[in-house]
Amino acid sequence: MAVPLDKLKWIYEMMAKSRYYEDQMAEVYMEGKTPVFNIGAGTVPGEMHLSTGQEPAAVICAHLTKDDTVTSPHRPHHHAIAKGVDLKRMTAEIFGKETGLSKGKGGHMHLFDPDVKFSCSGIVGAGIPQAAGAALAAKMKGKDWVAVAFLGEGAANSGAFHETLNMAALWKLPLILVVEDNAYGISVPKTASTAVASNDLRASAYGLEGFYVKDNDPIEMYQVSEEAVQRARSGEGPSIIEIETYRYLGHFQGDPEVYREKEEVPALRERDPILRIRKLMMDEYGMDESELEEMESNVKKQVDEAYSFARESEYPKPEAALEDMFN
Repeated sequence: MAVPLDKLKWIYEMMAKSRYYEDQMAEVYMEGKTPVFNIGAGTVPGEMHLSTGQEPAAVICAHLTKDDTVTSPHRPHHHAIAKGVDLKRMTAEIFGKETGLSKGKGGHMHLFDPDVKFSCSGIVGAGIPQAAGAALAAKMKGKDWVAVAFLGEGAANSGAFHETLNMAALWKLPLILVVEDNAYGISVPKTASTAVASNDLRASAYGLEGFYVKDNDPIEMYQVSEEAVQRARSGEGPSIIEIETYRYLGHFQGDPEVYREKEEVPALRERDPILRIRKLMMDEYGMDESELEEMESNVKKQVDEAYSFARESEYPKPEAALEDMFN
């Protein structure tokens, strides 16, 4: 099944925007910090977990509406961008600014935008039961809304994953779990922590549908997630999608990555999904270089404006935090 051109453009723009956003964040995050252990508050406080290379997982959002819920783990930027979270307010939140989504109190691992029903948690697996709650609410209200929980393959070994799947299957909730298998749970390889080859195989234990997407393929992710979303909307219950994706960067910025082979990332970058989509659009959809460059220029402008907005915004005043706490 071919992907409609308008959807393909959306996929390309979303992935290009996510990549450029995180390329900028990788540089901005190191401002004011020493290279060793990222000591110093700098422009952006706290830890930083980037999803560079994992953009295809967020392609499922091409099938979602504003009324559908998305929960994300501690590596959330590509999901947030794909779901339509306000980019300026998101960046301000990461910078700890007053104009942020939560007035700078949540930071990069706790983004929350009720306008598009998006939230994320820094705790492994925490978003899974939250998404199930949203799916239950949709069913009780008689809505065709869908809830999607993104998680890493390490979180699929947590109790929240299995307990939620059991309930979701029992109640036929419109829930989809998207497992991003980037091969490592922090520094532990999947082969040393997980008994099954891929977590979609676990779907059969709960009577669910399981889908597997190989080689970080955004087109296959689009097709598979379309089926999963249609099933959820029509009352056929939950699904698990596992995508074989690739984390180009460490678990966190500053990660020495001693657990990786030297040539691992260069080899992965040769199969970069953004370059593959770009080639597809030119070879099979007849788009020329200038059209793609215009799309890239547009997303870069949006990202640059978001960073400028965050830099120019004010930090919250201490007394304002107390007012929010007690009012």
